[in-house]
Amino acid sequence: MRFAVALRAVALVLLLGFTWLLANSMLGGDGNSLIRMLFSEPRPRKYKCGLSAPCPLKHLAFRLTSGAANVIGPKICLEDKILVSSAKNNVGRGLNIALVNGVNGDVLEIKAFDMWAGDVSELLKFLRPLHEGTLIFVASFDDPATKLNDEARRIFEELGSTAAKELSFRDSWVFVGAKGIENKSPFEQRMKNSKSSNKYEGWPESLEMDGCIPLRAPLET
Repeated sequence: MRFAVALRAVALVLLLGFTWLLANSMLGGDGNSLIRMLFSEPRPRKYKCGLSAPCPLKHLAFRLTSGAANVIGPKICLEDKILVSSAKNNVGRGLNIALVNGVNGDVLEIKAFDMWAGDVSELLKFLRPLHEGTLIFVASFDDPATKLNDEARRIFEELGSTAAKELSFRDSWVFVGAKGIENKSPFEQRMKNSKSSNKYEGWPESLEMDGCIPLRAPLET
């Protein structure tokens, strides 16, 4: 009986020793690593696009980040897929826009429009034909507003923006809207370019916004 108890004790010591050695090896050889592994706070779980909580069913997870000055490009993430980023080499000065089907979440088109030296007519050609229910994701980079005219600002207002009418030179702007939206969009942020408060010389700080967009019900035929 005593032999069996002693054997079990030895087996337990060996098991604990092996576990410690394995953990010590995996965590870099620190003698306190096993203790940290057992008693440290668990890391908070991240969901699609880095959200802190999952979106409900029939919602799209998104995260928008405007550009930082004229150095770091903007980023658009949708359903854990990066649509626009410097790493994808598809960002441009001005307005970076992704159009998405508001019923099934399919990406329709991605394009950047230079609002400093470009032609606003290209932006208007892009925005005028939008179909009912189309979602629009916008992230600014460098200067989003110099070439905006009254028609372009009005179209953004019709898509749910409250900031487009006042958007100015080198403001930071992120916005999610939709064709046919009944109310103003809850997904919009603007940081005004101001010498007294700019984080970067000549530019305000970058903006980041995330959330869940409800999908629309298919139109009855």
